[in-house]
Amino acid sequence: MKKLFTSESVTEGHPDKMCDQISDAIVDAIISRDARGRIAAETTVNTGYAMIMGEITTSCYIDIPKIARKVILDIGYDKAEYGFDGNTCAIITSIDEQSPDIALGVDEKTNSNNDIGAGDQGLMFGFACNETSEYMPMSIALANKLAKRLTDVRKNGILRYLRPDGKTQVTVEHEGDVVKRVDTVVISCQHDPDVSQDQIKKDIIEHVIKPIVSPELLDEKTKYYVNPTGKFIIGGPQGDSGLTGRKIIVDTYGGYARHGGGAFSGKDPTKVDRSASYAARWVAKNIVAAELARKCEIQLAYAIGMAEPVSIMVDTFGTGEFSDERMAQLVYNKFDLRPSAIIDALNLRTPIYKQTAAYGHFGRTDIELPWEKLDKVKALQSGI
Repeated sequence: MKKLFTSESVTEGHPDKMCDQISDAIVDAIISRDARGRIAAETTVNTGYAMIMGEITTSCYIDIPKIARKVILDIGYDKAEYGFDGNTCAIITSIDEQSPDIALGVDEKTNSNNDIGAGDQGLMFGFACNETSEYMPMSIALANKLAKRLTDVRKNGILRYLRPDGKTQVTVEHEGDVVKRVDTVVISCQHDPDVSQDQIKKDIIEHVIKPIVSPELLDEKTKYYVNPTGKFIIGGPQGDSGLTGRKIIVDTYGGYARHGGGAFSGKDPTKVDRSASYAARWVAKNIVAAELARKCEIQLAYAIGMAEPVSIMVDTFGTGEFSDERMAQLVYNKFDLRPSAIIDALNLRTPIYKQTAAYGHFGRTDIELPWEKLDKVKALQSGI
C-alpha cells in the first residue's frame, strides 16, 4: 500500500530555533563551570529584543546578555537591514532560583543509594527505525540535512544572498514500510531583496537539494516548491516572534513517532524531559541496530522525586523478533533508567547542548552525541 509522509525542519536563523540556541548556550556555559547547576532557561525574541527568563540555581557567574549576543551574531543576525542585529538589540533577563519544592525531589537522597529523583513527572518517547543508516525516518532525516545545507551555503558564500531564516519540508513515498521515492521538497529561504525568484529556485535545487537527496530518490514526478509565496525578505524575529521549545517535533522524529510534550532546550539533565528522551532514543536505536526489530518506540514515565521510572513501554509495531512485553523486560534488565544512571551512562553533565539546538537532537552525522552510541547491541543480543 502506498502512503505519503511529510516532515519539516527549520534553520538556525528561525526565531524559535534562535531561542533554543540561546537557552542551550546558557546551559552549556553553566555546566562547564558548575556541573551540578540547575537550569530551566527560556528565551523569547521579537523585533529588537531577546528576553531570557526562568529558574537557575548555580554557584558560578555567567554573563547572560553576552552569551545571547554571541549566539545571535554567530547565527548571522549582524546587520540592521536583516531586521535584527545582535550588536544593538535589547537583552532583558528575568531569572529566579529553582523552586525549593522541586529541589527537594531532585537533590541527592539521604538513603543508601544517594539517588536523585526525576525533576518532574512526565512521559518521554524514543524512536528508531531502519529507514536510514542513522536509524531515523527518512523524511525528518532529509528535512534536517536540507536545513543544515541551507545554512552552510549561506555561511560558506556559495549563495551570498541568503539570510538566516529558513524552513524545509520533505514528503516521502512509502510502499508498506519501504521508502520508494521523494515526492515533494518545499524550501522557504530568507533572501536579499535584489535577487529573482527564478534564480533562487535554480540555485536551491542545484546547491541545496541535489547535494543532499540521493538521485535514486528523485524522479521526473518529484515536485519542488521554493519560496511558494513568491518572496521571503522579512524573516527572523522581525517576521515572527520566537520562543524556546516550540519546535519539539522538528527536534525529534518529524511527527513519525509520538512525543511526550516536553521540550529539551534550556534544561539541565536532571530534567527528565531531556535526559529520559535521550535515553529512550538510546534504547530504541540499540534495539533496531541489534536487529531485534525494524521499528521501535520506547515510552518512559516518571514521578517527580522518584528515581525509578513508573513505566517502561516498548512498541515494535509488529516488527519485533519476539513480543513487546518480553522486549520491555529485556530493556529493564539491560538499561538502568534512573535519572542519575542516565546522566552517568550518557555523560550528560558536559556542555554538549547548544550543538543540538538546531537540525535535530537525534540521528546527527555531523556531531557526536552520546545517546547515539550503539554500545548495548551485543548485550541485547545476548540477553534474548
